[in-house]
Amino acid sequence: MLTTVTTATPPAGPLHLVVGYDGSPPARRALDAAVRLLQGRAGRIDVVYVAHLSGLAMLSPGAVAELESDFDEIEQELRAAAAEQLRDPVVAWGFERRQGLVPEELIAAANAIDAVGAGPGGTVVIVVGSSSHAAHRAVGSVAVSLARHSPVPLVIVP
Repeated sequence: MLTTVTTATPPAGPLHLVVGYDGSPPARRALDAAVRLLQGRAGRIDVVYVAHLSGLAMLSPGAVAELESDFDEIEQELRAAAAEQLRDPVVAWGFERRQGLVPEELIAAANAIDAVGAGPGGTVVIVVGSSSHAAHRAVGSVAVSLARHSPVPLVIVP
């Protein structure tokens, strides 16, 4: 007689997922993947939009003020889009806007969560979408930069 023995896996600590989000199809896939990763686990999704000022805009105070206003509007649109995307699953989540270079700010967001304590046995993971554009793969993208520099686990969603 064949007997199957199953052992319960001890519950893992909370999973804190930092999702880079700009509303693009890769970012939407990353957010969907984060929801799937969190299913059946304790944890939270932190949706992070990084506003980036170009070097030229930084030279003009008027351009900076206009871009800041645009970033406020974009933030509200992205927050609403994330809320719509997360409306069905029952998951704890938050939305944060940061300013700077995308890879650096996603790492900073992950480090901030890790510093305040991800909880006993908790894990912080960055989740980003991958662009299929050849130029991004060849020249470098957020995902490539994070793969090289992230101090926490990284999930790149195709």
